[in-house]
This record gives sequence, C-alpha cells and structure tokens, in this order.
Amino acid sequence: MKIYIELFLTFAKIGVMTFGGGMAMLPMLQREIVENKHWADEDELADYYAIGQCTPGIIAVNTATFIGNKLAGISGGLTATAGIVFPSLVIIMTLASIIAMYSHLPVVENAFAGIQVAVCVLIFNSVVKLSKSSVVDRLTALIFILVLAGSFLIDISPVFFVLAAAVVGIIAKNKEA
Repeated sequence: MKIYIELFLTFAKIGVMTFGGGMAMLPMLQREIVENKHWADEDELADYYAIGQCTPGIIAVNTATFIGNKLAGISGGLTATAGIVFPSLVIIMTLASIIAMYSHLPVVENAFAGIQVAVCVLIFNSVVKLSKSSVVDRLTALIFILVLAGSFLIDISPVFFVLAAAVVGIIAKNKEA
C-alpha cells in the first residue's frame, strides 16, 4: 500500500507544481523521478518521453503511467496517472471559472505572456539536460540535428520523427554488431 500512496503523492506534487503541459513537466519529472526517487534513470525517462510522444494522450500522464506500471503493475500505473491528473483537474476547474470572468483584463493577459516565456525556458533547460545523456556519439548527434531541422521545416506529427530515429538507430546498431 505504501508504494501506491507514494506514487499518488509524488505525481500529485508534480501535477500541482508544474504549469504548461507535458513538456513543461519534464524538469519536475526529472528531478523527482530520476534524482530524488530513483524510480528511473535519465535514459529510461527519455525513453518514456519518446514513447509518450508517440502515444495518444498527454506526455506527462503517459510517463506517469509507464513509471507507475514499472513500479507496481497496472494498479501502480493507474495510481500514478490519478496522482498526476487529480490536482490539475481541480485547479483547472477552479481557474476556468475565474479566468472566464477576468480574461479580458490586461493584468491577466500579461501574466499569461510571462508564464509562456518561463515555460519555454524550462523546456529548453530540460532539452539541454536530456541531450547530454542522449547525444553521445556522431550518430546520435546527426539524428538530433536532422530531427531538429526536420521539425522546423516539415509540418508532420512528431511520431514520424521518433519512428524514423528508431529505425536509423536499429539499422546503425545492427551494422556495428
């Protein structure tokens, strides 16, 4: 029972303390899951994020589900998912009613402009941290550059970039072996 409480509370903390969606939760996930709890390492978190990007749903919710499932099976996945979703649901329901009344005010518009900038910085910091453990040789550097360029130049689902990178990784590693 202890693991379920810990899963719920940890992911509830992540859910309540981060703003800006799944990608913005990466720094908090990284700190709590990798550094504090040691439930996954950097590579596993990057894998969960990649898979979460390719599957339907919110990346952070998918990641919570993967980690919960890893630690305590299906019920752990459901518990972690409930933990990460519950605070957001309560906050969103409360804020939605307030924002609807005050969204036209300049102070509210300016607050959201500032929040967006802060979230961009948090995402950038996470990309830098993840790239240090993911871009480890010429092949991974080339994949990084091609996916980065492709994401700016081609308007397609991120799933295709992830799948293409997976195929390139498989082919390249098989040639090495």
